Amino acid sequence: MDFVETVANLDQNSELHVARLLILLEAFAENGDAESIDGLTKLAKLDFLLRYPVMLERALSAKNRSTRAVQLEDHERHSVESEMVRYRFGPWDHRYREFLNLLVAKGLATVSVEGRKVVIAPTDLGRASARELAANSLFEPYIRRARLLKNHFDVTGTNLMKFIYDTFPEVVSLRSNERILT
Repeated sequence: MDFVETVANLDQNSELHVARLLILLEAFAENGDAESIDGLTKLAKLDFLLRYPVMLERALSAKNRSTRAVQLEDHERHSVESEMVRYRFGPWDHRYREFLNLLVAKGLATVSVEGRKVVIAPTDLGRASARELAANSLFEPYIRRARLLKNHFDVTGTNLMKFIYDTFPEVVSLRSNERILT
């Protein structure tokens, strides 16, 4: 199996996506008042920045913040771990509901509805599992970058969506369901 095929197979592996989202949820639950991510829009925008570290670097620059902690590796400048598409509200993965269902089915997260907002939070088991992932050096970039997101992008989903629109007009100008490339 060649490298390209291996990477393509990774994108089809739900477990990798579930692990990344669990790490993101844990970062937002750590040391904060709110222990959840409020809204699928906010989750998708945060995940966009986590999946595309080149975009995270640009987003931090746009906020006049240091990009040093992103620690982009050369291969990350020319590839993505998994692709997203342009959707109604910007970057999106059509499998989010699948990923959230897997998190809930495994007892790693809760998903509830408050008014019109979907609230996603890690369970105690989810938090413990995220800490186990953090002990694995392969997940270190996700851990570090998820914490950067918590520190610099913990705003409402609407404000994060507006920031993405303003900072990445090339993503927003894509046709619906068109792949986002970096």
